[in-house]
Amino acid sequence: MIKVLLWDIDGTILDFLAAEKAAIKKCFEIMNLGICTDEMVADYSLINCKYWEMLERGEMTKAEILVCRFREFFEKIGINTAVAEEFNSMYQIRLGDTICYKPNAREMLDKYSGSLVQCAVTNGTVVAQRRKLSASGLDRVFDHIFISEEVGSEKPNRTFFDEVFKVIGRYDSSEVMIIGDSLTSDIRGGNNAGILTCWYNQQHKINDKGETVDYEIDDLAKVAEIIDREMI
Repeated sequence: MIKVLLWDIDGTILDFLAAEKAAIKKCFEIMNLGICTDEMVADYSLINCKYWEMLERGEMTKAEILVCRFREFFEKIGINTAVAEEFNSMYQIRLGDTICYKPNAREMLDKYSGSLVQCAVTNGTVVAQRRKLSASGLDRVFDHIFISEEVGSEKPNRTFFDEVFKVIGRYDSSEVMIIGDSLTSDIRGGNNAGILTCWYNQQHKINDKGETVDYEIDDLAKVAEIIDREMI
């Protein structure tokens, strides 16, 4: 029986791409960098994903990837890369300005509030995540919030989940499920921790990472079906 749900935030509970787009365009405006088109945001998003995967593989530190991604982006679009660090600092703040839930996300959280232990598990920065969680009210919904910078380790590392269990206590592997959109962060992390995994695959991507997925869904409402099934 599932007793604990570990929820990823960006791309699972909240629409990260919507927040990313709004934040980047706002930073361009504040810093007088000209017009940022949707095509430019799409280019940045690809660069950003590449750097986060480098972080997950332990190839760079978070401090490095946060600035290097903007340096590469600015170099590509012809902006002085010297502003990358300042831009990133502003971006972390502005990420908390746009709150947009993924379909059925809040409904699932409310459905299991009080009956299951629900935790946020995120690799996002403390500045950005605390602002999002406060603005959305999620800081009052989750029983526990685990942000990698505060935990001292990143998903998918086993050490991240060890710290989670130090706080929430020990459960059988069949009693804990992580729900997330990233194969390399959430699902690999769940496999490293030996818990159930639920891949939120809204775009019907191919599992090309070789990760074991216990459940695959394209709608968060299906989390209820999984929990009901596990209770049989």
